[in-house]
Amino acid sequence: MFEMVQAGGWLMLPIILCSVIALAIVGERFWSLQEKKIAPKNLLAQIWQWNKSNSLDKEHIRALAASSPLGKVLAAGLINRHHPRQIMKESIEETGRQVVQDLDRYLNSLGTIASITPLLGLLGTVIGMIKVFAAITTQGVGNPTVLAGGISEALITTAAGLLVAIPSLIFYRYFRGKVDVLVLKMEEEAMKVIDVMHGDREQASVA
Repeated sequence: MFEMVQAGGWLMLPIILCSVIALAIVGERFWSLQEKKIAPKNLLAQIWQWNKSNSLDKEHIRALAASSPLGKVLAAGLINRHHPRQIMKESIEETGRQVVQDLDRYLNSLGTIASITPLLGLLGTVIGMIKVFAAITTQGVGNPTVLAGGISEALITTAAGLLVAIPSLIFYRYFRGKVDVLVLKMEEEAMKVIDVMHGDREQASVA
């Protein structure tokens, strides 16, 4: 493996660095984007219970906000539950934008890695071919060892760039889709809370 990296030239170093960063991002996002952490299923039932028992106070709302991203969004609306529906909705949307930004954390970096690693591999290909033609110019085609070294560098960097880029792109798309699903779920839960607090929906129908 080390010999292959060495044969690929100095461009293998940024490609390897990109692979390490991509692996770290994928692991962190798998851990952070679990649905049970982002949008627990029992939050709405807990809110209905507090509301029914008239115990929906600041302490409970504070605990709700600290429990999860969905809890943070719902808490923003519940703080303004005595205000008009539009005010409650705007406070939820404002907090929701902050939460979505947190859910998107590191995904742009992962997408960037998926985009630049093939280019790094292509650059390695160009440099390797330049070496091949330079060798042909100075030594002719009679030295296959020199030619093979340049061609090997070109092929190794290209392959390495693609090996990093393809999984990075797959996971980037996967996490983007997962974030979209989680955001949609949070929007649905938030609308249920707004409807109930303003009497547009019965609690029993959403519990």
